[in-house]
Amino acid sequence: MLSLKLPSTLKVKNTIFLTINWLQSNWSNIFLSSLLIYLLVSKNITLQLSLNNDLFPSLKSQPNKRPTKTIKPTTASLSVVNTSMTNEQKKQIAYVKRFAKVAQGEMQKYGIPASITLAQGLLESNAGKSPLASKNNNHFGIKCFSKKCRKGHCSNFTDDSHKDFFRNYDTAWESYRAHSEFLQGNRYKHLLKENNYKTWANGLVKAGYATDQAYGKKLINLIEGLELYRYDEVI
Repeated sequence: MLSLKLPSTLKVKNTIFLTINWLQSNWSNIFLSSLLIYLLVSKNITLQLSLNNDLFPSLKSQPNKRPTKTIKPTTASLSVVNTSMTNEQKKQIAYVKRFAKVAQGEMQKYGIPASITLAQGLLESNAGKSPLASKNNNHFGIKCFSKKCRKGHCSNFTDDSHKDFFRNYDTAWESYRAHSEFLQGNRYKHLLKENNYKTWANGLVKAGYATDQAYGKKLINLIEGLELYRYDEVI
């Protein structure tokens, strides 16, 4: 029995010895092969996950989204006229778009809020459609009190008295500049240090700009309804 086991034991020991020697001689190759297999397996798993997400996007977790707020369109950023607006509103918006930059330029030069200038222009000229605005380019109802006018300097619209003569201007811009210069007078000078449109609207009435006591309220309604106060922000 002993003679039969010895050869087997030696054979096993010899095999183990050879295996150890082989491992020691080839350990670097074994390591690199194992690393390569690991990388291939990992890449395959990542690729499979990517394909699954692309093929089944509904399986992805969706973040909670807040409902989108509806932003109220304003004349300051409105590029397309809403079809639900009245003809009067469309007319007013078109007027504001046309003269907004002019009013802002006058504000920076003379200190009159652009919202006040635009609201007065809208009200006095019926959004540029009044005879005085369309024929004389006079958007603010500025009268002529001179008794020695050159030809074409002013026009009479009612034929009642000399006070009913209104200035003629070659361009609408000249009317805006005349309005700014008119409000530099002593009667309105105290308002130039103010930048609040309500203070201006009510102050114009107190200073006698218009006989209509609701004039200031009308200006405020236009400014707030069309958000003209946004043009008072210096850009």
